[in-house]
Amino acid sequence: MKIEKINISENRAEVIISNAEVHFLNAFRRTLLIDVPKMAIDKVEIHLGAISDETGRTYESTTPLFDEIIAHRLGMVPVPTDGEALLNDHLKPEAECDCANAGCQNCQVMFSLNKRGPATVYSGDLEPLGDEKLKPKDPKIPIVKLTEDEGILIYAIAHLGTGKMHARWQAVHAAGYRPIPEITINQKKVNDPESVVDNCPSGVYEISKKSLNAKNPETCILCRTCEHEDISGKDAIKVNANTSRYFFKFETDGAVDPKTAIIYALRVLEARYSDFQESLEEMK
Repeated sequence: MKIEKINISENRAEVIISNAEVHFLNAFRRTLLIDVPKMAIDKVEIHLGAISDETGRTYESTTPLFDEIIAHRLGMVPVPTDGEALLNDHLKPEAECDCANAGCQNCQVMFSLNKRGPATVYSGDLEPLGDEKLKPKDPKIPIVKLTEDEGILIYAIAHLGTGKMHARWQAVHAAGYRPIPEITINQKKVNDPESVVDNCPSGVYEISKKSLNAKNPETCILCRTCEHEDISGKDAIKVNANTSRYFFKFETDGAVDPKTAIIYALRVLEARYSDFQESLEEMK
């Protein structure tokens, strides 16, 4: 299997995978979705009673929402996860950490949230008790709106988990793939190159030196509009699905960068295939 990078940004990856079977691509997709771990808030302590600010003014610790809803919203906020620490096994699930559930930097991140109304509480109001790099990636996720004399004081803890445990730990989303087609152009039979360019819905074609070229075959959606003789000419263009090269893309919520997600998912698959091979050999 070979992976060619097309575009990898902060929370999106587009790659070309060649020399791989469809069953492996689907296993890779499912592994990205449910087996790549990330940190997420799963323990929330909401202070009850009066809250005083630095001037001595008192606010009532209450909000229009139930505590359970606020806790759920906090759990879905993307919490940054150190990719290097994750790949080097420095980050561990709480049950597997050497601290014996006491809580340490290898298995948890603590946050505080202290705000008074009238105001809207956002994810950016979460303050990590430690490294500022652990502040939520998206600071504008609304949590709750406070009215006059309302306040909120929260202590929250994030732990490591995977998507198979709960949606709050799903780092990768919108993963999918499609074959990259082989496009054959008979220049002598193309009647109107500009018509082909204008009618292609995914921007595959361009005109260069008066010739029609398939500049971006990886964006082709196999609609075969270009094959219609009223657009390109009779037998001018042929589009065939190539089952040896696939365009693969996915997004992350920002907690884990796409490169880390790819490497981790491939390691998980390698370990599982190795275990399966060993089991087969034991059966001989």
